Amino acid sequence: MSHQVLAGGTVRPSCKSAIILSWRRRSSRFGVSIDAEAVQLIVELVSPGNKTMDRTFKPMLYAEAGIEHYWRLESDQAPRLIVSELAGGRYVEKTIALPGVTTRIEMPFLFEIDPAGLTQPKRQA
Repeated sequence: MSHQVLAGGTVRPSCKSAIILSWRRRSSRFGVSIDAEAVQLIVELVSPGNKTMDRTFKPMLYAEAGIEHYWRLESDQAPRLIVSELAGGRYVEKTIALPGVTTRIEMPFLFEIDPAGLTQPKRQA
């Protein structure tokens, strides 16, 4: 698979089978817009100030759009990745990847992950 890396962490795929990575900076006025039909996976990073929206409302919108796979990275205490699939119009948890353990995820693509390395350690006061 070929891709082009753009400023700001965006990866623009040049084929249908791709991973799109994007993060926003508060000062950025630009965004990435993709038709829901083209999205196979959403990964939500739960933010401390927006937990209800990230855990409840957004997944409802993604499910309504028919996005098959939804992963949510929680980092309250220790980072964990909750892997869900669309079933009957809502997301059903299939796997929870815990820190310190390499978890194998097979859908929508083969992937192994240890969530321990996904978040920055909390700063000491």
